[in-house]
Amino acid sequence: MNIRRKNLVFTVFAVLYMMCTLSLLAQSLAIVRTKIDERAKAIEQKMLTWRRDFHQNPELGNRETRTAKIVAEHLKKLGLEVRTGVAYTGVVAVLKGGKPGPVVALRADMDALPVTEQVDVPFASKVRSTYNGQEVGVMHACGHDAHTAILMAVAEILSDMKSDVRGTVKFIFQPAEEGAPEGEEGGAELMIKQGALENPTPEAIFGMHVFSSVESGKITFRPGPTMAAVDFLRIIVKGRQTHGAKPWGGIDPIVVSSQVVMGLQTIESRQVDVTKEPSIITVGTMHGGVRNNIIPDSVEMTGTIRTYDEGMQEQIHSRIKQTSEFIAKASGANADVRIRRQYPATVNDDKLTALMSPTLQRVAGASNVATSPKQTGSEDFSFYQKKVPGMFFFLGITPKEQLATAAANHSPQFYIDEPALIVGVRALANLVFDYSELGKTAQTSGGTK
Repeated sequence: MNIRRKNLVFTVFAVLYMMCTLSLLAQSLAIVRTKIDERAKAIEQKMLTWRRDFHQNPELGNRETRTAKIVAEHLKKLGLEVRTGVAYTGVVAVLKGGKPGPVVALRADMDALPVTEQVDVPFASKVRSTYNGQEVGVMHACGHDAHTAILMAVAEILSDMKSDVRGTVKFIFQPAEEGAPEGEEGGAELMIKQGALENPTPEAIFGMHVFSSVESGKITFRPGPTMAAVDFLRIIVKGRQTHGAKPWGGIDPIVVSSQVVMGLQTIESRQVDVTKEPSIITVGTMHGGVRNNIIPDSVEMTGTIRTYDEGMQEQIHSRIKQTSEFIAKASGANADVRIRRQYPATVNDDKLTALMSPTLQRVAGASNVATSPKQTGSEDFSFYQKKVPGMFFFLGITPKEQLATAAANHSPQFYIDEPALIVGVRALANLVFDYSELGKTAQTSGGTK
C-alpha cells in the first residue's frame, strides 16, 4: 500500500512538473515571438532598401561579387563567423546562440537572370552583361533580391536576440541557383562540395521562394515532392544531305526529327504510369539546315525533362534513348541522345514539414496557409535536402486583384508587392526558434531520398 502511494505521489509530481515545464516553455516562446515581430517591424524599411539596391544592381550566376560583398560586410558587422568565396561568390555565416541546442540552416539565393526589365519602378535594372557570348539585360526576375534581403534581415534579428537563440544558426547565401555559366560549376551542389554544410552540420535546413501566382502574404508548401527534377536533353539526328527537289537521294533528318518529337510525347502518355507522378518532356529548340532547297545532313534538338520520382526518371531517360534511336533507324538515320542531369526533385522531409507547418500557420494566419500544387519548375535547394532534412515553402507577392494578370517568375514584367516580404522575415526567424524548441524531442526522417 505504501509503495502504491509513493508511486501515485511520484506520478502526480511528474505530471505537475511536466505541466509547469510546458507552461514555462509556452511563455518563453510567446516572449520570443513578440520580440521577433517587434524587430521585424523595426527592420522592414532597411530590408526593403537592401532589396531595391540589389534589384537595381543585379548580377548573373557566379558573378555576384557586389552582392556578396554587401552581404558579407553586413554579417561581419553583426559579429558572425563569416566565410566568403564559397562556390566563387557564396557567403556562409554562423551565429552561435546563448543556449545549447541544434544547428539550423537558412538559405537564400543571390543571382539574377539574363532578362531585360520592363517594370516601371524607380529602382528598375538598367544593367547589361554578357551571357553565353551574348549581350543581355540583367534583372532579378525571380525575386532572389528579395530572398537575399530577407535573410540579411533575419540574420540581424537573430543576432540581436542572440541570448534567446538555442543552438547555432547557419546562414547560406548562395550564388548561381539559376545555373552556372557554360563550362563552370556552381550553385548549391558546389556550395556543398566546398563545405557549406560542414563545421557545423545542420540538423535541418529551411528555404523559401517568392511566387507571383500566390496572393501577397500567403504561404504555400507541401510535404514530399514539391518541385521537379530537371534534366537537359540533346538529340542529334544524322541523315544524309541531298537536294530539296530530290529527297529520295538522301535521308531527311528534319522529317525524322519531327517524328522523334512526336514519339517522345507517347512516353509520358503511353509508356510510364501516369497515375504515379506527372512528367514532362519538352523539345525547346530544333536547328538544322542553311538553305530552303537543301535537305541538311543533321538536325540538333534540345529540350528539358521534368520528373518527381527517381525510378520514373531513370525509366524516362531509357525510353527517350530507345524511342529516338528506333525512330531514326527506321528511316535509315541515326540518333545520338545525350541527357545531363541538372537538379534533383525538391522533396520536403515529411516529418520536418509536419513539425514546422504550425509555425507557418501561426505567422501568416491559418487561413493564409495552403498546400501548394506540385511545381514543374525546379530548385537546387534539392541538393541540400539530399544531405539533411529540409523544408521549402513559397511566399505570395501578388495583390489579390492582380493575380489573374500577374507576370510569372522569370518574366521581364515580374513584380513584387513589397509589403508581403516581412512575412518571409517573420517566417524564417520563427522557424529557427520553434525548431530549436520542438526539434529537441521530435525526430525527423534523416533526410529525403
